[in-house]
Amino acid sequence: MGFIWTIIIGLIAGAIAKFVMPGRDPGGIIVTILLGIVGALVATWLGQAIGWYRAGEGAGLIGAVVGAIIVLIIYRMVARRDSVTRS
Repeated sequence: MGFIWTIIIGLIAGAIAKFVMPGRDPGGIIVTILLGIVGALVATWLGQAIGWYRAGEGAGLIGAVVGAIIVLIIYRMVARRDSVTRS
């Protein structure tokens, strides 16, 4: 159940991250929500590695939003660099 809960929180976190960091993303809102899921999974993994969360316990909404924003920043940097090299 923890993994499914992390995905649900990631969906919400991706939507919040899109509102916090507006702008044109190469993939739009769907990719941003998927990045939110990845951010929630990363936040869960890091939180468990650091000891903030127990095994099987997922990141909360705030941790997932922070993770989603970090993943979105990295995605934008990579996507921007890729579009510059293709031009």
